[in-house]
Amino acid sequence: MELLKLNVNSHTEKKGNLTYLSWAWAWAEALKADPSVNFMVHMFEGKPYMNVNGDGMVWVTVTMFNKPMTCFLPIMDFKNKCIADPDAFEVNKTIMRCLTKALALHGLGLYIYAGEDLPEDVEKTPPTPAAKAANSPDAQDAAKDIASLELFVQGIRDFIGESKTEEDLISFWKNNQVQLDELKAALPKLHGEVVELFKQAKAKVKK
Repeated sequence: MELLKLNVNSHTEKKGNLTYLSWAWAWAEALKADPSVNFMVHMFEGKPYMNVNGDGMVWVTVTMFNKPMTCFLPIMDFKNKCIADPDAFEVNKTIMRCLTKALALHGLGLYIYAGEDLPEDVEKTPPTPAAKAANSPDAQDAAKDIASLELFVQGIRDFIGESKTEEDLISFWKNNQVQLDELKAALPKLHGEVVELFKQAKAKVKK
């Protein structure tokens, strides 16, 4: 995937020990790669964020090449502490950061979230044969797919804990069917756990 090879370092900025990628630049690159790319901000009871034990968390789904990828991000202040009652500016800022993170699940700037400082095709030292095998495109893609699915499952757990109606659960399942199917194929045991979580949640909201 070409997006994985882009060096985004000149479009990032540092805040403390965290690195942020310009959402405007990231979106422009996404449009170049797929003009039909689109994103959706998930709504919860009329708000563009979910309440998780008193803190706010936004959810954004980016669809590229007909593949939706959902990401979530807590609303935080300048000290990276969760905000209990976020204002409109804080929510909007987090949505755009979450958009950038969702684009990373498609490959754009993904190495930033892996704690690396160069994209996958820029090598600092000659790799050993074993390292070459472990870092082959197929191996890396598989590892990234598994990581994104595990992240997706963690988001599902958070979502289910805050769901109030059966309609919320059904809507979430339908909106994320592609990723759920990928989860079933790659991690069937984890998919089974997710199915059981949804069954329990549906039984709970029906009471």
